[in-house]
Formats: sequence, structure tokens, C-alpha cells
Amino acid sequence: MELPFSESFKIKMVEPIRKSTRAEREQWIKDAKYNLFNLKSEQVFIDLLTDSGTGAMSDRQWSAMMVGDESYAGASSYYNLKNAIKRILGFDHFLPTHQGRAAENVLFSAMIKEGDYIPGNSHFDTTKGHIEFRKAHAVDLTIDIASDTEAYHPFKGNIDTDKLEAYMAQNASKVPFIIVTVTNNTAGGQPVSMECLRKTREIANKYGKPVVFDSARFAENAYFIKIREKGYESKTIKEIVAEMYSYADAMTMSSKKDAIVNMGGFIAMRSQELWRACSTFNIMFEGYVTYGGMSGRDMNALAVGLDEGTEFEYLETRIKQVEYLGSRLTEFGIPFQTPVGGHAIFVDANKVLPNMPREQFRAQTLAIELYLEAGVRGVEIGAILADRDPETRENRYPKLELLRLAIPRRVYTNNHMEVIAVALKNVFDRRNQITRGFEITWEAPIMRHFTAELERCK
Repeated sequence: MELPFSESFKIKMVEPIRKSTRAEREQWIKDAKYNLFNLKSEQVFIDLLTDSGTGAMSDRQWSAMMVGDESYAGASSYYNLKNAIKRILGFDHFLPTHQGRAAENVLFSAMIKEGDYIPGNSHFDTTKGHIEFRKAHAVDLTIDIASDTEAYHPFKGNIDTDKLEAYMAQNASKVPFIIVTVTNNTAGGQPVSMECLRKTREIANKYGKPVVFDSARFAENAYFIKIREKGYESKTIKEIVAEMYSYADAMTMSSKKDAIVNMGGFIAMRSQELWRACSTFNIMFEGYVTYGGMSGRDMNALAVGLDEGTEFEYLETRIKQVEYLGSRLTEFGIPFQTPVGGHAIFVDANKVLPNMPREQFRAQTLAIELYLEAGVRGVEIGAILADRDPETRENRYPKLELLRLAIPRRVYTNNHMEVIAVALKNVFDRRNQITRGFEITWEAPIMRHFTAELERCK
């Protein structure tokens, strides 16, 4: 008899979590202005708001923190991280930042000017925000099938390279670089194939443009290449990662995801000239070039996390838990983006609540209903996150309205996945009784979803 699949780690420390009553949750979410970001952590039973910075670090990472070098300049921890980035990702130059959006802020300050167009695959919230803040434009060229949650495609995160070629033929003079997000979060944590990365590189070479990878979940992307793309079955994750980044000129990294740390990020690049341009902004916004926005102990933990996060056994354990939750939702007939992505389940709110006007924010409504049901906190990836058009100030309504259930790394057990699945089934079973959504009463001028205030529609 074949042995069942088992986790590649054992548990050494636990943290208590509290179950609440529905009456408590109704009051809490009302006090939070119906924005799940505004809830206190102790008001949440199972927290799937994000997988960013919420993972459990390993014994090796905690040990590395104890020997962190906190020197202002030239710390050994900086060189530990520099060596790990060179060895695993292949870049000679890097700058530490406090997280991924800080890396975008620094890099885009050096590379983007007003009126530019940046083509890519479904730019995520901070990426689009930093582009539009500079009065430039994010151009989404993700393959069309990504918007069909029921259709199967092994790499729904791909850029449509035919569209990219056509776009570059007309607009190359306005494009400072091409960006590729691995994995594609907005499309449902969907991977990008090596073939797509290679073709994107060829198009970029044709027009003399650099390629930047938004790399928060690059290791999960490599796992899917190994599992789904012909010719990579026998390669190690690190070998696949090395080829992936051979097609990039620079990268931004939110290390709080695939490097499994609680805080940290970096920019890496091949060009010393670009490093020098970025270093000016890094010193202004983050800190000196050998610590940026990070402590020495955090750089040490990040160096170890890059190594651990690119091992197959760890990635298999991580992604199979996401797949397990997906299998339970499939049994219950709940629609979500398929195939299962790397870090989250993305429930299709358009199909769960098809009769609710889109102006009442279907995905946000579904997220609130799940919280009320069982204290499970997810996040809306839909019209609130899509924000307003910078010029017309009209709401943007994306093709997909998704409730993202982002699973922290090495934190929850499959028993927690059972609770999530049954809670969502209970909501799904009473979906026809959910008739009123929400309206925004206050919002920030950019990246509104983090702080927006809402009330239930009358």
C-alpha cells in the first residue's frame, strides 16, 4: 500500500486562536466599516487575508537571526544575502528594501516617467499603484483564458505574447520595460510557463527593452513548471529558477512570500548603471545600500529562506495544502479559479452571487459573509481593488471578481482547511438569500481597498 502524503516538517511551537460568536463578529465587522483589513487579529479565527509575512519561519531561519550583524554599513548579513541572491537567482547587484512595494517604489523611481506604458500580466495592486502614481499606465496583456475560471490551462498566468508583440510594434517608444509577475496573483495565483518567459525575452530583445520580474512567488511558479511543463520533470527547483531568471534583467521581491520571512524585500539587477540609479532612491526612501529597510537579522533569515523556499519537498507540502482545500470546494460545487494556484484559492464571486449588481461589490460581499459565518478572513480581488480610472475617476470593473483565500506557509493544518471549506459551503448554500451588497462611503485616492469604509446597501 502506498503511503499517504505527509508534511515535510514537524511542529515545534503553537499559538492559540480564539473562536468568537456570530453576534461578536457582526459587531466587529460593523465597527471595521465592513473592511476586513480594519479587523483586529484577535477578532479573526482563521486568517487568510494574505500569505505575505504570515508564514512560520524554520529553526534554521531563527538561528540565523541570532547571529545577525547590525552594522550600519558593510554588515556580514548583507553579504550573506548578496551571496544567496547570486547563487539562486543569478544577479550580481541588489538593494535591500523593507518589502516588495518599497522595491517597486525605488525601481520605478529610476525607470518610469509620466506618460510611459508598462505592459505585463495583470499587475497587482501595489505594482499598478506605483505605476499610476507616476502618471504612467499599466497595460494588462494576460491570456484571455485566464478570465474563464472553469476552463483548464496549465499556465493561466501567461502574457499573451502575440498581443505583446503587436503592442510593442505600435508602442515600443513609450515602453520603458516589460513586467512579468510570477506567479500571476490577480489572475488567481496562476503560473507563467518557461516558454512564455522565453518568448517574452525574445520580444524584449527585438525592441531593446529590459524585462523585470515581480517575483513574490517565483518558487511556486518554478514548482508548477516542474509539474506541468514538458522537459522540466527531472530538473530541480533551483535549476528551473536559474533558467527563469536568465530571461530577466531585473527583479523586485516581496520576500514575505516565497522567502518565508515576516518582513523584507529587495531589488536585484544585472546592470551596475541601474544599480547606481536605484541606490540614490534607496538611500532616500529606505536606508544605506547595505541595509536598505532591513535589519541584519532579517537579512540573515531571508538568505536562509531563499534556500529553503526553493526546495521541492517544502513547495510540494505548501501547494498540496492549497490543492486539498480546492478539492473540498470542488466536492461542494463551489466555483473557483482552476486549476488551483500556488498560494491561494480564488473563489469566483461572479458565479456565487451572479444576481447582485456589480456596483455592490460581489467579492467583498462574499468575503464579509464568510467572516460572519466562521471568523475566516479572506480578501477581495475585484472592483474595490481595481480602483478608479485615474482620468475619468469611474470605478473599474475587472472581468474577475474573486474572493482570495491566501494560505500562510507552514501555519495551518488540514483541519483548518476543513473548517474553511464547510464555512464556505454554508455561505454557498444560502447564496440566494444574500441580496444586498455594499457601497463605499469613504476611500483614499489610490490603492483604496486597504482603508476604504463601506456600509451595507439599503
